[in-house]
Amino acid sequence: MPTPDSLVPNPLAATQINATQIEQILRLSRAAKEALTLAESTEIDLGAAGKRTVTRAEFEAVVAPLLERTVGPCRRALKDAGLQATELDGVILVGGSTRVPAVRALVQRVFGKPPLTDLDPDQVVALGAAVQADLLSGGTQSQQVLLLDVLPLSLGLETMGGVVEKILPRNTTLPAAQTQVFTTFADDQNGMDVHVVQGERELVADCRSLARFRLRGIPPLPAGLGRVAVTFQVDADGLLQVTATELSTGVAQSVQVKPSHGLTDEEIERMLLDSLEQAEQDVQRRLLAEGRVEAERLLHATEAALRTDPGLVLADELRAIETRMAALRAAIAGTDTESLREASSALEAATAAFAQQRMNSAIGKALQGHRAEDF
Repeated sequence: MPTPDSLVPNPLAATQINATQIEQILRLSRAAKEALTLAESTEIDLGAAGKRTVTRAEFEAVVAPLLERTVGPCRRALKDAGLQATELDGVILVGGSTRVPAVRALVQRVFGKPPLTDLDPDQVVALGAAVQADLLSGGTQSQQVLLLDVLPLSLGLETMGGVVEKILPRNTTLPAAQTQVFTTFADDQNGMDVHVVQGERELVADCRSLARFRLRGIPPLPAGLGRVAVTFQVDADGLLQVTATELSTGVAQSVQVKPSHGLTDEEIERMLLDSLEQAEQDVQRRLLAEGRVEAERLLHATEAALRTDPGLVLADELRAIETRMAALRAAIAGTDTESLREASSALEAATAAFAQQRMNSAIGKALQGHRAEDF
C-alpha cells in the first residue's frame, strides 16, 4: 500500500518516525486508497506538514508495478488448468483491494472480460471460508464437493548432464503414483545414483534437492541394456516415497521424504516466477546439456567400435572419423547447441560405412557353420 510519503516530498523524512506516526501514516494511506476507489482525488491531512491532494492517477502510477507482478501468476494458473481466458465463464474478485479500479482494469486486460462486480469481494472470502469449514467437518457440502490436494511443485530425478526429468508434474492431484524406466549410461555399470529434486526449472542446479540414494546390484551389461524402474508415490498427506528397482534382478532401494517441508508459500511463488522468467534460457541450457550427453555417448560407442574391430575400417575412413571425433570434442567444450548437433551428425555420417562393415561381419560370424534351411 503506497503511503503519502511516496506521493509527495515528506517533511518528516529528516526526523525519526516512531510507531505512533507509522500507524497514522498507514491509517491515512488506507483512507486515501479507499477514497480514490470512488473519487478522482482526495485530500490527505498530514497534520503539521499541512494538507495534500492526491489524485487517482498518482495512486495508480505508484501501485502499477505491484499489479503487474500479479499478471504472471494469473497466466500460470490458466496454463496449469489447461484453459484459455476465453473459456472462463467469469472472473470473481476476492478481497477488499479488488475494489480498486486499476485492479479491475488489469483483470479485464489479462482475461479479456470485465470481472464480476455484483458480488461483495469481502463476502466472497467469508463464503469460501464457510464452505471450506463445512467440507472439513463432513457437512452437507462434502456430499457435493470433492476437495483434492495437488503438488505445488514438480518432482523429478537428475539425469545425465544435470538435467531434470520430471516424474510427477506440478498440480498433479494427490494421492498419485508414476513409474518411469531408465537405462544405464556406461558399460558394466553396477550401480545408479538416484537424486530426487523439486522445482520447475530444467537443470538440477536451479531446483531444490530433496534426497539422494544409490541402487546397487545392477548386472554388468553394455551401456543402455541395464534397466531400472523408478516409482514416485505421493500419499494424501504429501509424503513422497521414491523406489528404484532393477528389473532383471528385482533389487530395490527406496527413500521417503516430505517435499513441502521447510518451504513457505512465498518461496514456492518465487520458484514458480523464476521458472517463468527463465523459461527460454532454461530450454536452451537443457538442449545443450542433452546434446553433450548424446555426443559423449556417440564418442564412447565409436571409440569402443574402433578398439573392437580396427581391421574393418579403411585408412581414409579412419582419418575422417578421427577428424570428426576431434571436432565433436571441441563442440562439447563449447556452448553452441547447433554446432554440437552438426558435429554429432558429421561423425555419424563418417562412421556409416564402418558401421555397415561391422554389421556384415557380425552376420557372417553368426552364419558360420549353419545352412540356409537352419533359419
